[in-house]
Amino acid sequence: MSSERRIRIVGDPVLRKRAEEVTEIDGALVDLVDEMFETMYQAPGIGLAAPQVGVGQRFFVYDLEGGEDPKVLINPVISGTDGEWWYDEGCLSIPGQYFEICRPKQIEVRGIDLDGNDVVFEADELLSRMIQHELDHLDGVLMLDHLDEEQAKEAKRLVRELQMGRADRTPPAPEPKRRLGLFR
Repeated sequence: MSSERRIRIVGDPVLRKRAEEVTEIDGALVDLVDEMFETMYQAPGIGLAAPQVGVGQRFFVYDLEGGEDPKVLINPVISGTDGEWWYDEGCLSIPGQYFEICRPKQIEVRGIDLDGNDVVFEADELLSRMIQHELDHLDGVLMLDHLDEEQAKEAKRLVRELQMGRADRTPPAPEPKRRLGLFR
């Protein structure tokens, strides 16, 4: 029986380390994936990278359909990008904060699924953004690293409050039509 894992919050050193390639897909990895899905749905979120639950391996789980289409991407690599798309983004490891971030609008991504099969697909808009966000986690990069100087200053102040247990205020939520609400 699987159990929910604790999501690591900004300040945890595991979030700043580059994750190692997955070299073996076995029962332990399948069990971990199940636990990560349970954790992601409980949060709630649409994507969760292994480092966010303290595991330094290059994979993440995701589901844009809320339980309808869960997927795992192992050892992902973005092999092409096109366009740009500004959109408000949040992160399960940085609760309550949302920032407008520019990322490529379309990507081509390669990786391995949980059955060990090679996968290659194109992603656009929300799926593209989620994959890039989770891949950043695998490289030890947080969304805070994408902010301009003014945003970063305010975010760092709020992060310090969060780390000290004094986060009694969160920035106002962006307009609902532009918010990635499931990245909470």
